[in-house]
Amino acid sequence: MGQETIGDILYETRGQITILTINRVEQRNSINIGVREGLFAGFEKFEADANARVAILTGAGDKAFCAGADLKEMSGMKLGMLPRNFLPLIGDTIEVRKPVIAAVNGVAYAGGWMLAQMCDLVVASDTARFAITEAKVGRGMPWATPLTHMIPQKILLEILMTGNPVTAQRAHEFGFVNHVTAPDGLMPKALELAQTICENAPLTVMAAKQMVYTATEMGKSAAQEAGRRIFEPVYQSQDAQEGPKAFAEKRKPNWQGK
Repeated sequence: MGQETIGDILYETRGQITILTINRVEQRNSINIGVREGLFAGFEKFEADANARVAILTGAGDKAFCAGADLKEMSGMKLGMLPRNFLPLIGDTIEVRKPVIAAVNGVAYAGGWMLAQMCDLVVASDTARFAITEAKVGRGMPWATPLTHMIPQKILLEILMTGNPVTAQRAHEFGFVNHVTAPDGLMPKALELAQTICENAPLTVMAAKQMVYTATEMGKSAAQEAGRRIFEPVYQSQDAQEGPKAFAEKRKPNWQGK
């Protein structure tokens, strides 16, 4: 185990699990330059760590996962359209092939929703609230485009056009949140999911992530062909032989990730 500070991010290692915590409690964990730079550097460090299998992204305290952009900083910068590399967005400005779980412990508004959205799984406290509030302050949300593959159209339009928050339970009902827990059960559930994934074959897990996101951009036939191509190296790996061998020998597999 170990912990270090990267910008305004606490970077913690627990075995094969990495926890990135936005650490601006007094500012409701809003996104400033320290958060942006910390997430860019933190996810790069996680991706490069051969021992790290799963990351959990959360916010310090129990009031806010992330309340969005630091509007005081933003107003001083007088930005119009944000540069593409301004925000740390997995799948766009950051490449992370390994699984990432959002542990949402309070409000996830605007950029906070964005950070939860970019994660592969979302666990939320029953006190969490989600909102895309840009319409209330005259800003845009081009990063929300992938939600068209995650949320039914009529529900998404209401979220975007009203800017009103939805509860964790409601977000679970329409499929944005995987699990809803009591506040004190949030991190245990996120860690449980992470540990379960860590016990599986890492090449298969990463290929599954790639397949799902690739398929959202294709029709059925093209997606099936892409799936075969993505999993071909997995079938040819040493781990593909280790898994059946371990099962036959009634022991846990020793995954090498190769």
